[in-house]
Amino acid sequence: MPFARIDLAQGKNQEYRAAVADIVYQGIVGVLKAPDGDRFIVVNEHKPENLIYDPTFLSMQRSPDFMLIQVTSTVGNTKDQKLAFYRQIADELKSKLGVRPDDITINMVFVKQEDWSFGRGEPWN
Repeated sequence: MPFARIDLAQGKNQEYRAAVADIVYQGIVGVLKAPDGDRFIVVNEHKPENLIYDPTFLSMQRSPDFMLIQVTSTVGNTKDQKLAFYRQIADELKSKLGVRPDDITINMVFVKQEDWSFGRGEPWN
């Protein structure tokens, strides 16, 4: 059960935000092998002063189009799957939306199944 958060600066239109969410979802299903329909994504827009990042950390050249993508999952993906996911997201964002690869930061967080409740205050079994 992956859950994705996408944080970016205010100003992108609804079509752009939806396309970013679609690209992330396609990577979650296609590369990380989550079941189709397991789509839980939040897109957060921030005023520029509230999206704080180092523009040159690790020799990158980040612009105001910087975005942070965080995927939380119970799936224990392999290192190769994670690397393939990062590459697919960066490639698709660049080819479909013109996002510069230096402007994409991706973080994966893995938790146990007991760390989720999908509703009714009941744990996911």
